[in-house]
Amino acid sequence: MFFTCLPSCSDPSHSHSANERMSRSEDESSINPEFAYEAGVERAFATKSSSKSKTSVKVKPSSKVVVKNSKGKHKIVDIHCHYLNPVVNQKTAHLNAAQYDPTVIYANKLTNDTNIAQMKTRAPKLTGITERLKDMDKMGVDIQAVCPAPYHYFYFTEPAYGAELAREVNEGIAQLVSDHPDRFVGMGSVPLQNPELAVQELEYAVKKLGLRGVEINTNVNGMNLTDPRLGLEKFFAKANELGTVIFMHPLGFTQGERLTNHYFNNVIGNPLDTTIAVSHLIFDGVVARHPKIKFIAAHGGGFVAHYWARMDHAWRARPDTRTVIKKKPSSYLEKFYFDTITFDPRMLKNLIDRYGADHVMLGTDYPYDMGEDDPRGLIAEVNKLKAEDRKLIEGGNAMKIFKIK
Repeated sequence: MFFTCLPSCSDPSHSHSANERMSRSEDESSINPEFAYEAGVERAFATKSSSKSKTSVKVKPSSKVVVKNSKGKHKIVDIHCHYLNPVVNQKTAHLNAAQYDPTVIYANKLTNDTNIAQMKTRAPKLTGITERLKDMDKMGVDIQAVCPAPYHYFYFTEPAYGAELAREVNEGIAQLVSDHPDRFVGMGSVPLQNPELAVQELEYAVKKLGLRGVEINTNVNGMNLTDPRLGLEKFFAKANELGTVIFMHPLGFTQGERLTNHYFNNVIGNPLDTTIAVSHLIFDGVVARHPKIKFIAAHGGGFVAHYWARMDHAWRARPDTRTVIKKKPSSYLEKFYFDTITFDPRMLKNLIDRYGADHVMLGTDYPYDMGEDDPRGLIAEVNKLKAEDRKLIEGGNAMKIFKIK
């Protein structure tokens, strides 16, 4: 994640100039002091956009976008990349959202300092378009399926306000797509703290804004997605009715007391939280009841995608694992899609061999440092990968499930 210092920060190791400290002090009232885009970054973009944030953004639904390739080559689609809306970030500065963020709560000083340092080069990539397009061209990516930065879930807010923020996040992404229909498709956000409002926003995002799906966290305020207190069955039912994409992206591990050092709440915590979420969706029957949802599990599917046989063994051996589902757990896991963010061609090959090339899609986690900067290079290193399978992974699968014509 990207963080910035307090305006009054005087830590010499952060190398703030006198002008920068003055600028930070001037912006204290509008910039989130715990995490935000760097003071001054994309300020013109934020000012220009702020006039639109008070009313609904009128954008042309992107469902009619026709992507053509004059060279006859297959399109390269990145299905895992983030956008931080600077207007929403300013609007929510007063919430001090970092106090609810496991990646901040369970992190040591060195981790936080490292995140602060990233702001100097990566904030413009996260909030803007110019550097993003240049980086896409460098990586050979034609289209990004853009989703919100994970700390814009806002599940901790009062439901009505959370729905308002989700609407602004979604309209911002829809506007981005409308401005660059040949380079982007969008995924939105929904207020999962309230199932009725989540259903309403899902319908608006997909039917009105033309977004191709939604990104959700792997838990809601520390509760499993299948927790009865959340009542999300009606949300999953609506997603199934729409046949939409649900991109599952973690924001650290919520019980991360043992993961504060070595950036473990990302390195271990993110795939661990995905593993827990996917397992509950399987064992609690959500995947079985709603087969039309296109679930994508980020970061190569977490740990569960690579250690699936243990849960199959448990299902055969113990009655307490067979209380809901009628078939072995891995048969439901095979319905998931996975991105290529595995960092090793052997791991990627195992993912492809196990779930099929038609269930793996290129992803980068742009623009974070835990992302894959050379996704096509990683795919090219997979041993004995057929040309037609490579095309599916690099873009063919994404073109299909995101309905890119």
